[in-house]
Amino acid sequence: MIDVKSEIIKKVSEEVKARLSNQESGHDWWHVLRVWNNAKLIAKNEEVDLFTVELGALLHDIADWKFHDGDDSAGPKAARGILEANMVSPDVIEQVCQIVSMVGYKGAGVTTDMATKEGEVVQDADRLDALGAIGIARTFLYSGHKNRLMYDPAQPPVMHESYEAYKKNTSPAINHFYEKLLLLKDRMNTKTGKKLAEGRHAFMEEYLAQFMKEWEGKE
Repeated sequence: MIDVKSEIIKKVSEEVKARLSNQESGHDWWHVLRVWNNAKLIAKNEEVDLFTVELGALLHDIADWKFHDGDDSAGPKAARGILEANMVSPDVIEQVCQIVSMVGYKGAGVTTDMATKEGEVVQDADRLDALGAIGIARTFLYSGHKNRLMYDPAQPPVMHESYEAYKKNTSPAINHFYEKLLLLKDRMNTKTGKKLAEGRHAFMEEYLAQFMKEWEGKE
């Protein structure tokens, strides 16, 4: 007997892989795959609909506003098109599109509370991939992609109070740690997400301490 949901997950994953395989900023298929795996891991300890979680994870970055002229509607629209093409039920489509629209970080002063537990799982899974060793690598990859400086002591971090201000941000790579990454640990939703974030957060703190020592020529 064919498992319809498994078939849909397979088809959606293939579509996402085809669309994002050549993405060069750290928001590529491999990022999606890691978030997908993170989401399945977190979901084991949460009472959620795994089908919705997996679809949300797979489609969370299908059309990020950063690569679509700041258009926040691009992601939900692309996700909806893929889900409708795969005959996903309307209620699941609405939940997944809501996850896609709200999953991303929108500034230090902006809350992004998810409406469902499924959304919380996907948001934690995505944020985990912004932390730790991979989070560090992705930060510099994205900054290089955008031709931004690695670090400039004359440009202090900015705690953006609005989503619009955050979207206009062009600060150096190191600032991103203080403007976003180091804030994520305390914004995790699930018990598993919080636990996993602890170690990755600590690793980033160690990295930044070492970076500053080397920058300033200290032993």
